[in-house]
Amino acid sequence: MALRNKLKCSGLLYIKILHFKFFFYGFEASSKLDGGHSDPPAGSRMLQKSLADPFLSEILRWPPKPRCPNSFCRVLVVRSHAVESSKTAASSSDSSSSNLFESASVSSGKAGPYPGGMGLHTGRDVGVTKPEWLRQRAPQGEKFSRLQESLSKLKLNTVCVEAQCPNIGECWNGGGGAGGEGDGIATATIMLLGDTCTRGCRFCAVKTSRNPAPLDPFEPENTARAIASWGVDYIVLTSVDRDDLPDGGSGHFAQTVKAMKNLKPEILVECLTSDFRGDLEAVSTLVHSGLNVFAHNIETVKRLQRIVRDPRAGYEQSLSVLKHAKLSKEGMITKSSIMLGLGESDDEVKEAMADLRAIDVDILTLGQYLQPTPLHLTVKEYVTPEKFAFWKDYGESIGFIYVASGPLVRSSYRAGELFVQNLVRGKRMKVSSNL
Repeated sequence: MALRNKLKCSGLLYIKILHFKFFFYGFEASSKLDGGHSDPPAGSRMLQKSLADPFLSEILRWPPKPRCPNSFCRVLVVRSHAVESSKTAASSSDSSSSNLFESASVSSGKAGPYPGGMGLHTGRDVGVTKPEWLRQRAPQGEKFSRLQESLSKLKLNTVCVEAQCPNIGECWNGGGGAGGEGDGIATATIMLLGDTCTRGCRFCAVKTSRNPAPLDPFEPENTARAIASWGVDYIVLTSVDRDDLPDGGSGHFAQTVKAMKNLKPEILVECLTSDFRGDLEAVSTLVHSGLNVFAHNIETVKRLQRIVRDPRAGYEQSLSVLKHAKLSKEGMITKSSIMLGLGESDDEVKEAMADLRAIDVDILTLGQYLQPTPLHLTVKEYVTPEKFAFWKDYGESIGFIYVASGPLVRSSYRAGELFVQNLVRGKRMKVSSNL
């Protein structure tokens, strides 16, 4: 094979030299015959074209496509596409984006994660335009400004900012619109373990690195004091994935919850966690830290997992994490989330919801996937508000205690609203009465 490629290269070089000679001497002779005019006559142009066409067609077919049957080579091809797409991000919205989700090229994580947000299935789809119901005013309001200033002074990271959440104005203003007309239940989702993730899920705007900064040992206490000073009744803690840590950051997470409960025992804490690489002991550590709601997202339907999520994540792995959290502690409320608009079918969504109910997940959120940049996964469909209303009714009909479903709904959307608070307190009282 190597010898044949060398011979082919030599042949192409020889053709190129011949083409140059014919072109130069033909042009020179025709110029002399034509009285020194710069344009060669038609006969000479035809000769040049007949010599150039085979050469150019051969060049267009070079290099030959790699022939490698195993998944490792397919991963390498995906990585090469990713590098190329990062150089041409501005022009990546061509017709190829319409072939989204025909197949998942990455079938094995052994070769390491591909660069998140690059490569196949990315770019803008010109045939899918953002509807009016997704357009929002810029966030403003007194509550929003006060919370923004407080977070900045305390140097706390929030997923609201890092993940470019469209509901930041509504949640920070206390459950109302972006202008501040809320119901008083302000919700902010604090992001622990730093602001850099070790995974590269292709829907996510959070920055990634194989070697993120070390953990801040003072983060648990600082976070607890900051949240206690706000006077809120319900807080959501989440984190980036930290596969570089032995326990995935579970111990650090648990320390933060315990510190918060020590300062303010009545506060309700929801933890939106990673899968801890499927480490169920790490899950147990967090479950027994004193949290009230254990949340972990399956993100999408089973078929699209390898396209949407980092290869180290998985559908069955996520289900096992949620199941173990439910079984580890009596009365533990579990929660998950699904993004729509990635090419899933109704039957696939119903299957995912049924799988979550089979392990007794209590709360489900469904929202529209929004592409952070052209380097992230392409939006296949903008699901209508009416369809989201259908999914809410369907979810409650199959046994979910609470379903939040809407185009702008996210995992932590209105997490602290009164219904959820009453649900948590009701479960806590029921467990206490059984002891």
